Amino acid sequence: MEQDRSSQSRPPHVLVFPLPIQGHINSMIKLAELLAIAGFKLTFLNSHHNHERLVKFNNIAAHFERYSGFQFKTITDGLPLDHPRSGNWFLDMFEDTMEPKMKESLREVLVNSSPPVDCIIADGFLGFALDVAKELGIPIIFFRTSSPCCFWVYYSIPDIIQAGELPINGSEDMDRLITTVPGMETYLRCRDLPTFCRKLDIEDSIMKLVVKQTRKSLQADALILNTAEELDGPILSQIRTKCSRVYAVGPLHAQLNTRINAKHGESYDHFSNTLWEVDKSCMFWLNKQPNRSVIYVSFGSITSTSREQLVELWYGLLNSKTKFLLVVRPNSVIGKDGEGEDVVMELMEKSKDRGYIVNWAPQEAVLNHPAIGGFFTHNGWNSTLESVVAGVPMICWPQFADQHVNCRVVSEVWKIGLDMKDVCDSKIVEKMVNDVMVDRKEEFAKSASEIAKRKIRRRSRWYNGGRFT
Repeated sequence: MEQDRSSQSRPPHVLVFPLPIQGHINSMIKLAELLAIAGFKLTFLNSHHNHERLVKFNNIAAHFERYSGFQFKTITDGLPLDHPRSGNWFLDMFEDTMEPKMKESLREVLVNSSPPVDCIIADGFLGFALDVAKELGIPIIFFRTSSPCCFWVYYSIPDIIQAGELPINGSEDMDRLITTVPGMETYLRCRDLPTFCRKLDIEDSIMKLVVKQTRKSLQADALILNTAEELDGPILSQIRTKCSRVYAVGPLHAQLNTRINAKHGESYDHFSNTLWEVDKSCMFWLNKQPNRSVIYVSFGSITSTSREQLVELWYGLLNSKTKFLLVVRPNSVIGKDGEGEDVVMELMEKSKDRGYIVNWAPQEAVLNHPAIGGFFTHNGWNSTLESVVAGVPMICWPQFADQHVNCRVVSEVWKIGLDMKDVCDSKIVEKMVNDVMVDRKEEFAKSASEIAKRKIRRRSRWYNGGRFT
């Protein structure tokens, strides 16, 4: 690809390309804004579907117009407009449906870009972006939006299989330690592996796809991760044995808040890059609650729960006698003939004295509110980092992807939360809420506060004068 001769006299042009899922967009748009603040020209390449939702539910145009070199472009995600895009849908449809169309569209955007793109920062799951970058002679950096620990587990799956530690026999102890993931030998159990590792078929297509994309990430010019050395240093050292150019650039939301405050004198939480409509009424409700008296309950942007699970969770919260703020996304409760939505309305009516239920909350603002004393979470990496930075202890109920690994790290390595994976029982929910919010409240609050202070003290050195260092 012929480079623009004037490239030396203009800011470097970076194209940021996320996987079309809320959690991936969340961290990558923050990364893009950090680069814009540093003086780069930015193109944020999103799917048509997700960009329309961003525009619908956010003041995105007004927010980014302050950066003269920032632009949004859109391409297809390869799916029909009426596809629900909920649950873990992308793993089943990625290679056959999404990848071919997205690859073609990416190439077209790059070929026609003016000024030319000098560097691509692509989601690490979009391995095809490496092929396009090499074809066009453009440097590429992969950004893995999951946790470093989970990235390392994904990378190690072939070694786990070779050692005979996978597949997991259905009758064996799920607490058996996995000993072939370097740096995690003392705490990673069978039940802490991603859920696709529980299948008996070691040739499972989803497992093979994840391993393929993970190992391809290390072929890029560099790999960046949303963490800090102080948070994940031991595992970053392990990853660097396979790729020396690994950069810890996070926690991104904390980095961005600091830089926006310095540059514009304002907090980032006025702008939400969510794909859902935020109900800010919960903030007024929180303002009326005592300090550290409320547990915030949210399971992310794509997790679905059954009607039975939601009822168990709700009774556990109610019986704990702790006030709660519960997020239940539209169409996220699975039930027959509209039973899912009916139960949400019923629970809202019964919760008036003890809790508050919304469709979607401004999560960063909620976690930093003084009334919040705990976070009942699915442990997506963005949510986990936001809780760590806010100094809020967690109850961990993971569902898929990196969440099981994150849950184990929170509870066993950082010791700032409780692990509730593989169960959904009201009595267990009640006990864990009471542990975090009442019986062991000071213990968890102290641990969470200490790790927040220690882990975010460092400020990023990942760019300097418009270049990576």
